[in-house]
Amino acid sequence: MVAAATNVQAPLEHIARLFEQETGHRLVFSFGATGKHYAQIRRRAPFDAFLAADSERPGRLEQEGIAVAGTRFTYAVGRLALWSPQPGVVDPQGEVLEHGRYRHLAIANPRLAPYGVAAEAVLRARGLWEGVQGKLVQGESIGQAYQFVGSGNAELGFVALAQIRRPGGFIVGSAWIVPADLHPPIEQQAVLLRDTPPARAFWRFLQSPPAREVFRQYGYDVPESSS
Repeated sequence: MVAAATNVQAPLEHIARLFEQETGHRLVFSFGATGKHYAQIRRRAPFDAFLAADSERPGRLEQEGIAVAGTRFTYAVGRLALWSPQPGVVDPQGEVLEHGRYRHLAIANPRLAPYGVAAEAVLRARGLWEGVQGKLVQGESIGQAYQFVGSGNAELGFVALAQIRRPGGFIVGSAWIVPADLHPPIEQQAVLLRDTPPARAFWRFLQSPPAREVFRQYGYDVPESSS
């Protein structure tokens, strides 16, 4: 069982198919907020590996002796996007945020989700954080933030770029890809929790060229070296 951040659901399902074809091992995922998974892992939830949306929680697990020592690595660096499923709503510079012609803006909860921390940083950088408080709809994870926008409960929202990008291009709607210098880097790390042969095989596969290429196709920056 692999605990994974919701922003990597699409690429991980892609990677899982490649992994199963190569090794015969089947992967079972539990997607959710990184903060919530961290709490579950500390209570000894039966996960074999953890793919977080940050580096902080895997680092803590390693320091606490819960993770397998020496297995933590950065598998991807996430990108943030402001998205609406409706064409023409979000302009290429994200100036819709200043215009304020929307009722609800979805973000992930900054206390639980690193993408929420990034969204808050962007709004603060543009001097908008206080002014949008009455419009914010917060999801427990970036997955819930995406659902709020996709369902129409919010006209627009900050989502992971990977949620709206596919190997063949973007899904429907309009988006602003947030410049990376507007928020802290979303360095996403993985760590083993149980050193079993299948878990170790998956850990190795995550660092392989095919897996790294999948992450790139979904809009992630991938470090040149995972060591």
